[in-house]
Amino acid sequence: MFAVIKTGGRQYRVVPDDVLEIGKIAGDVGTIVQLGEVLLVGGDQPVLGAPTVSGASVAAEVLQHKRGPKVISFKKRRRKNSRRKRGYRDEITVLRVTEILTDNAKPSIGPRPKREKVAPEPSEDGDEAPKAVKKKAAPKKVVAKKAAAKPRAKPAAKGKSDKK
Repeated sequence: MFAVIKTGGRQYRVVPDDVLEIGKIAGDVGTIVQLGEVLLVGGDQPVLGAPTVSGASVAAEVLQHKRGPKVISFKKRRRKNSRRKRGYRDEITVLRVTEILTDNAKPSIGPRPKREKVAPEPSEDGDEAPKAVKKKAAPKKVVAKKAAAKPRAKPAAKGKSDKK
């Protein structure tokens, strides 16, 4: 089963477990958001919306918020000594489609659990796990500064008096 959704002025064809980058939408990382503008639900019997399919939505998990590549806008007017350079980066939300819902159904799949870091288990001999030892940086060597050299005399400026 697939669906065509519209968000941020663009249309995307999605299937479950798709990862896609869309314009920034509200939602914290790890939460499930519902995208309600479904234009088409495909499968054995495709349903075409006019303009949207009523009761259909797509549930997706927010993976991260990030910024897109920098886009440079440079304008120059030749022979006018006029130029302008501006740049911007789009705000992007990365989503993983969890399921395609029809008939006003609610998402059944919740957010995936976060991976936790595994702490090393204590050894049988000691009560606690060995702690990492931090190395201190070597002290910086102090270099004596040389005495400031005396300023040199400036050569006389060539003027009208030097001409013959």
